[in-house]
Amino acid sequence: MSTDNPDVVIIGAGIVGLATAMALSDQGAVVTLVEKEDQVAAHQTGHNSGVIHTGIYYRPGTYKARFCVEGRRHLLEFCEEEGIPLSITGKVIVATSPAELPALDELHRRAAANGVENVTRLTTSELQEIEPEATGVAALNIPGAGVIDFKNVAAAMRRRVEARKGGVRTGARAVGAVHHRDVWAIDLSDSTQVRAPKVVTCAGLHADQVARLFGLSTDVRVVPFRGEYWHLRRPNLVRALIYPVPDPRFPFLGVHFTKGISGAVEVGPNAVLAFSREGYSWGAISPRELIHILRTPGLGRLARKYWRTGGGEIVRSLVPPLLVKAARALVPAVAKGDFVRAGAGVRAQALSSDGSLVDDFVFAEGEGVLSVISAPSPAATASISIGREIASKL
Repeated sequence: MSTDNPDVVIIGAGIVGLATAMALSDQGAVVTLVEKEDQVAAHQTGHNSGVIHTGIYYRPGTYKARFCVEGRRHLLEFCEEEGIPLSITGKVIVATSPAELPALDELHRRAAANGVENVTRLTTSELQEIEPEATGVAALNIPGAGVIDFKNVAAAMRRRVEARKGGVRTGARAVGAVHHRDVWAIDLSDSTQVRAPKVVTCAGLHADQVARLFGLSTDVRVVPFRGEYWHLRRPNLVRALIYPVPDPRFPFLGVHFTKGISGAVEVGPNAVLAFSREGYSWGAISPRELIHILRTPGLGRLARKYWRTGGGEIVRSLVPPLLVKAARALVPAVAKGDFVRAGAGVRAQALSSDGSLVDDFVFAEGEGVLSVISAPSPAATASISIGREIASKL
């Protein structure tokens, strides 16, 4: 379904694009979403771990902190209205050595500053009351974390948009755009055109490329990092969510255990450079995209600074026993035979030209157009708040 005369065209029907369409529709705008895949939520939304985050990790005052705390509340309300199943399981963040205690304390401070409720410090024995197979010198208990299938959330958002006379056009990629007399004319790959006075781009792994299509220049580029997961054969070893203390130098959370809404447990992810923007495996290589990725300004500086860490991630991907070692740091009872390789996701990691990893949401604006350049985790949890922010910016 589509509408011939929308007020706003949104490029990209992942959960951020859908939430933006829903927010604009709630304000009375007529919206058309354009999605290059044959279904919505095909990439980052459909390949994430399904965790409902609380806001504990993020520096106070950032978009991440505000959007996550607000967005979690809006997400729970939306799921109750739509009858979407979820489970508030709680989560523990475990320090496995005394060296990690200062970082654990910092997370506790951030939780208080961001308004994350009921976060408590745990001793080893208290941790094992919650997660009997976990071990560490201390931990944080975050009872508000949970799990959900975000594809169900995306499907419900689509239904709401279409119920308000909005349209979703799948299988159509934006290939050209011209702005004339206050109207954007967007050429699509199916040889059609859609026109509207306002455009929002939420293109995820292609965010920087699509922004340039609309004449927006930005210092930030998207670099794809693949995160690989394994299924745990003995899900009874894990009650809910067990996370390590993350390395503060990186916006990745480290290898963790996630008991999903189905009861299955996933272990991962790692973080390895993908060889195409949708490179879900080592064999998914696009020579043209790989050349573009390797020429990304700042990537060389990043690689020179963190080559040891990046190399370790690659080796851990190719040598499964090293993943087992990382997992055992949290749950010593796991064994090599407990792991079965599962799926993977690709994270659209934003990178500045100076080689620094961008760890917050980034927007770019032009005449009649707003682009979401960076929408990292917790974008799924925070999507409704992000959508409302974009609607207010328009």
